[in-house]
Amino acid sequence: MTQHEIKDNMEVIGADGVHVGTVDHVEGNRIKLKKNDSDGFHKGHHHFIELGFVAGVEGSKVRLSANAAIAVTLEEEKSGKPVD
Repeated sequence: MTQHEIKDNMEVIGADGVHVGTVDHVEGNRIKLKKNDSDGFHKGHHHFIELGFVAGVEGSKVRLSANAAIAVTLEEEKSGKPVD
């Protein structure tokens, strides 16, 4: 898998096929998720997922190596700090 396979607006799913987010774009070694995928206190700003958690690209979807419930705990803020 190369980051060049990941395109804007692709759906990001967990290993279990559950929606995690939508690619805004790749920024460095992380996927920047669209703002509208953030919930609650974190609503209205971007979260990021390290490319190292990507298992592969399947058609128009980016599949992560962790199930969605775990994957959302791996999301980071722009600073690189974990999402609270």
